[in-house]
Amino acid sequence: MTLLLLSSCGGGGKSASCLADGSTQGAAGSTGGTAGDTLALRYARRLSIVEYDSCAVASLVDPWDTTRILHRYVLVPAAQPLPELMPEGTLLRTPLSHTLVYTSVHCGLLHELRVGQAIAGVCDLSYIDLSSIHEGVAQGRITDCGSGMSPDIERIMALRPDAILLSPFENSGGYGRLEQLGIPLVECADYMETSPLGRAEWVRFYGRLYGCASQADSLFAAVEQRYLALKTLADATTTRPLVLMELKSNSAWYVPGGQSTTGILCRDAGARYAFAHDTHSGSVPLSLETVFARASEADYWLFKYNRPREMTYRDLEADYAGYAAFRPFRERKIYVCHTGKVPFYEETPFHPDRLLSDLLHIFHPELVHDTAADFSGNGAAAEIAGNGATADLAGNAAGDNTRNAAGNLAGSEGLHYFCRLKQ
Repeated sequence: MTLLLLSSCGGGGKSASCLADGSTQGAAGSTGGTAGDTLALRYARRLSIVEYDSCAVASLVDPWDTTRILHRYVLVPAAQPLPELMPEGTLLRTPLSHTLVYTSVHCGLLHELRVGQAIAGVCDLSYIDLSSIHEGVAQGRITDCGSGMSPDIERIMALRPDAILLSPFENSGGYGRLEQLGIPLVECADYMETSPLGRAEWVRFYGRLYGCASQADSLFAAVEQRYLALKTLADATTTRPLVLMELKSNSAWYVPGGQSTTGILCRDAGARYAFAHDTHSGSVPLSLETVFARASEADYWLFKYNRPREMTYRDLEADYAGYAAFRPFRERKIYVCHTGKVPFYEETPFHPDRLLSDLLHIFHPELVHDTAADFSGNGAAAEIAGNGATADLAGNAAGDNTRNAAGNLAGSEGLHYFCRLKQ
């Protein structure tokens, strides 16, 4: 019997069914004679979703070889029978309700979508900055399955999750014994998207996994609206400050590539990223001499760190005396993000609007002096902040343990994640 492979066979918004050999079938597909509707994804380049009456098919493009599919999932509501002819792919009975989640960012997202109760197990607990997760583990409601690199297989088998959410890596050699357990592996390749809104748009996929598609769609719509409104403000400026990012690590300085989300965010915030000419979308190791030659006269310097206490200029110079030769050091225009105190990694992947707001406040404070940094929807920032039912989902921090940098570190500058480096 020939299995039908359902996927998007054309551009956005087209309805199609495809046979396994790649040929196209007409309006009648394998799911009761109805054609599927391709979900219109505006920014995501590694994801497509086709919705049918009895199921949905999500196809994930391999980030490292875009000519092939990394994984295909068939989402069938648990309350419905399986389609008479099953599409090809990994079956997921939705909504997922008992999942093992590897990453902090996806734990935070599920809490924001109000389906945090579906987290039954986690890996790398020490990297998850959500009190509800730690409380759940302490109370025995959530299972600590050990390290993501070497998970406790026996605990996973005892947990019997309905799916495992994890991140794929190039040339990883697969997932070892996990692949032999018969548990669906959901490969969260959102981090390989090539634009901030592209990654954020994956929330629509996760919403369909957990039965909260409408909330997820509303969340992304609000994020998109605010991001584009902020970008429009930045587009109007005629001054473009030069920006340096991150710190050196041993003998190399790993800078975000010019096509990375960081590089795009700098551009969208009305700045010139020092390595915008680079064609990479990931981090690029450069020599100290190369960084100094291109960025020593930058207008601003931003970096992230995680230490027991807040860093100062004295600490920075003690780490490496050469930092003092950079103009932002001399002119005290360094902004930092203490990732141990603010939920940078938990929030920004699906809230690039918040990060863009920080950058715009730093680079062009004159453009945003009358906007509400907390996206509350009040005053002159109402259009950017978002209103109505989406404001609570999109404007509030993910989960119950997130912190706002404006309250802890940044003071009156109204920043979410960054603050000025202390003297």
